[in-house]
Amino acid sequence: MWSVGEMPSNFVAKGAEAYEASMGRWSRRLAAPFLKFSGVPTSGRVLDAGCGIGSLTFALSACAQLDSIEALDFEDQFVEALKSRATDARITARRGDVCALPYRNGEFDGVYSLLVLHFVSDARQAVREMHRVLRSGALGAAAVWSYDGMPSWRLFWDTVLAFEPEAAGNGVPSGRRPLTAAGELREVFESAGFARVEETMLTIVMDYVNFEDFWYPKVYGQGTFAAFFEALPKVRQDRLRDAMRSAYLSGDRDDGPREYASNAWAVRGARA
Repeated sequence: MWSVGEMPSNFVAKGAEAYEASMGRWSRRLAAPFLKFSGVPTSGRVLDAGCGIGSLTFALSACAQLDSIEALDFEDQFVEALKSRATDARITARRGDVCALPYRNGEFDGVYSLLVLHFVSDARQAVREMHRVLRSGALGAAAVWSYDGMPSWRLFWDTVLAFEPEAAGNGVPSGRRPLTAAGELREVFESAGFARVEETMLTIVMDYVNFEDFWYPKVYGQGTFAAFFEALPKVRQDRLRDAMRSAYLSGDRDDGPREYASNAWAVRGARA
């Protein structure tokens, strides 16, 4: 097992504000249906494993019956952003590795991981850790985006590759991420020792105000694609932007709002 300082990651952070614009707003929207499916204990201590800037943490803080809420993330900038926004005294945020949780066995009455496990390099170890820190009978739950369940991102990446094939391997996903197909997350939970594992699909709407709202967070937000794009000659940047705008408008002459239903796989299970 690697140490916190050595943890390899498949997610490239680029600041809390960039994360919020590109993904945080959708994590926040998914948090409510995720908790409704997962269930929240009637009391006790819970953990948000891979908290980001706090989408799920703050949703948990709406549950008045909880005694304390631990929030953990590998990115310092996310932890600091969460701390700066937290007004609930029950919330404690710290830097740490979801694959080596810095807690004792059986400390928690609920452990949650929202949109994290398909970005870590050893999801099985992370889920084993979630199982380890739960008390007997307590619930753990996780959700990841479905591979074919994010049409707005598929539209973006397919357009990029059509005009800039060199982008493959430079921030553009080269294949399906782990756990993003039906049954994969469930199997990992069962292998980790969770009992009564259930799987479902959660759906939210990713809605954009206009093309600029669609374009800028993806180009200047998270990941390594931003560096690739910024290194392109301006003529190629402009060509890609024009192509992306045409794809977003999809034959409509008027710019404006667009909505894309987006799906995530979610599982829950209990520690025996």
